[in-house]
Amino acid sequence: MRLDRELVVRTALRLLNEVGLEGLTLRRIASELKVQAPALYWHFKNKQELLDEMATTMLRDLIGAMGSPEAGQSWVEWMTGMARGLRRMMLGYRDGAKVFSGTRLTDSSLYASLDFTLRKLVDAGFPLRDAVSGYATVYSYTIGFTIEEQAVHPAPGERDALYDQARRAERIDGQQHPLALAAGEELFTGFDDRFERGLRLILAGLEQSLPRKR
Repeated sequence: MRLDRELVVRTALRLLNEVGLEGLTLRRIASELKVQAPALYWHFKNKQELLDEMATTMLRDLIGAMGSPEAGQSWVEWMTGMARGLRRMMLGYRDGAKVFSGTRLTDSSLYASLDFTLRKLVDAGFPLRDAVSGYATVYSYTIGFTIEEQAVHPAPGERDALYDQARRAERIDGQQHPLALAAGEELFTGFDDRFERGLRLILAGLEQSLPRKR
């Protein structure tokens, strides 16, 4: 078996679902590949370089799965689909949002997707500065939301006991903080619905900022 970057990254992504981000080490990956840890340093100098490549691979897979945009698709439809796809991609891996957050793309061809998204917004009438802000806001919202979601649900069907609703209610004085108590049901359940509502709020606000033609 020839050891290359692709094999190392795919192995790391598979192990991520088993051990999580904290348990994912170069030594653990080397053991899985039945090689000595120094062999991996020919391909990645450190764990951050590996995370950059993992995030790039995740995004490359997402873009490939999305396929070509539909003809006549509006910028709102495109941005909605992009955000949904990004969240779905990160939820596909344990700690996927943490892996993706703050990483650097290693494949310059992926910038074509960013260019396409910004072109959608600019062609709709947004100045480039507002297009970048709008894209960055949706992007950051999606990653931040998914990080919080995966704190509660580290993996599909799994819930962290620290976010147990009854235990949370015991820590809050409902007489003094009734809204904080009631918010638990909204904050830590129904993530699909809450993500969609938040996304709609952002896109509606972005649409309101669109310069109107006289």
